[in-house]
Amino acid sequence: MNWKDLLRMSLSNLKRRRLRTFLTVLGVLIGTASIVVMISLGLGLQQSLYREVEQSGGLTMIRVSGADAGSSMMYSEASEEVEKYIDDEAVESLADLEHVERAAPVYEMTVVLLKGGYEGQVQLQAMPPDSLKAMNIPLAGGTLPASGKKQIELLYGNGIPTMFYKRGSGEGYYETGMLPEIDFMKDSLFLILDTEAYSQQQEENSGGSGQEGVGENVEQEENSIAQSPVRSVQKHVVRASGMVEGSPDEYNSYYYYVYCDLDTLKQTLKKEFSGRVIPGQPTTKSGKPYPKFCYSYAQVKVEDIEYVDEVANVIRNMGYNVETNAEYLDSMKGQFAIVQAVLGGIGAVSLLVAAIGIANTMMMSIYERTKEIGIIKVLGCSLKNIRQMFLMEAAAIGLIGGVAGNALSLLLSAAINFLTGHGAAMGFDGNISYIPGWLMLASMGFAMLVGVAAGYFPALRAMRLSPLAAIRGE
Repeated sequence: MNWKDLLRMSLSNLKRRRLRTFLTVLGVLIGTASIVVMISLGLGLQQSLYREVEQSGGLTMIRVSGADAGSSMMYSEASEEVEKYIDDEAVESLADLEHVERAAPVYEMTVVLLKGGYEGQVQLQAMPPDSLKAMNIPLAGGTLPASGKKQIELLYGNGIPTMFYKRGSGEGYYETGMLPEIDFMKDSLFLILDTEAYSQQQEENSGGSGQEGVGENVEQEENSIAQSPVRSVQKHVVRASGMVEGSPDEYNSYYYYVYCDLDTLKQTLKKEFSGRVIPGQPTTKSGKPYPKFCYSYAQVKVEDIEYVDEVANVIRNMGYNVETNAEYLDSMKGQFAIVQAVLGGIGAVSLLVAAIGIANTMMMSIYERTKEIGIIKVLGCSLKNIRQMFLMEAAAIGLIGGVAGNALSLLLSAAINFLTGHGAAMGFDGNISYIPGWLMLASMGFAMLVGVAAGYFPALRAMRLSPLAAIRGE
């Protein structure tokens, strides 16, 4: 028999027992969908990581940190205690290194924003205009903060509205589901840089029974108040230069940050804290302000990825802590590989059960078709053709189940992404479930392979049946 005859007979046999074939295919469908959806969750996490790395400068970006200066929300477990600060001289020395395209300072600090009865504690990130431009921040409106302005201009992350709450009640977006009545693009807000003084003032006004304040707990504030008089708090009027694209429920790498021009912030800080220590800045041994302005960290852009490790080692030898996106990506890839293996293994259990169902179906088919097998053997059909016929039936079950399983997995993936707000509810930038084309093809191929493997031993049994015994036994 040729391949067409074998295929026609295999499909005809499957059609004769529609209910049994349907139930077997259903098992493969569920198993395939389980594997694809489970693996898609790991791939979704991986895609979110890739976007985060790309938004932070790609694989050629190096983050250089020194002794603490400023308050950063990002920490590295591998960081060691160093004594050097990231100041202007350090940034210049980094920019002069071989294979370095550019080096730019970044300063982070916690600030308070006020508008009417609303208050928000946010993370302010200041950097030069070229660094802001290099981040390729998608804007819903406005422009990037400009330099050379007398007043600070702010670029709001799309999640900033969720960080405001009503003063007195402490209720915000996550308690009420209501955003503050603030038009961030049009309204001017008050910016407070001296959060310690503001916290003390709030504690003083509440008589020591109010909220903890900003950045310190109640006990620390009481001690601070007892030791020194409460300073007056300066409020800076600020307006928006722009806002990051996306709704408050669409998480991205810019979600929690407020951005501004570095030089403008430095001038404002030096003016407000003239003769005093700027919050987050180091001091001399006598407790006086450090003579140089120090940054939270520096971003170093390398010419090509092949020089990243070389430049990173040079900077480490200079006495700084170094983090590269390439190292971060490699470490996370290992973790994601483990996650995907675990998730895929959970889904594979369902497909294993489906394989047992295929084997059972094929064995029952052989018992029911014993006489038929004997007849085609007597008519001269080769053992090879008999084996191929049964393997084709098993492969067809696997293929049909694989195709249907992929269709179901696409529906489940879309439902998961919709219910999680396309990753926002889980704190991810983008869909939490991602199914690439290669995964669909691989899953269909794997389902066929499982079907063939499950049908192999039943096919061997069909080959070993004695023609005369098979006819008499019927």
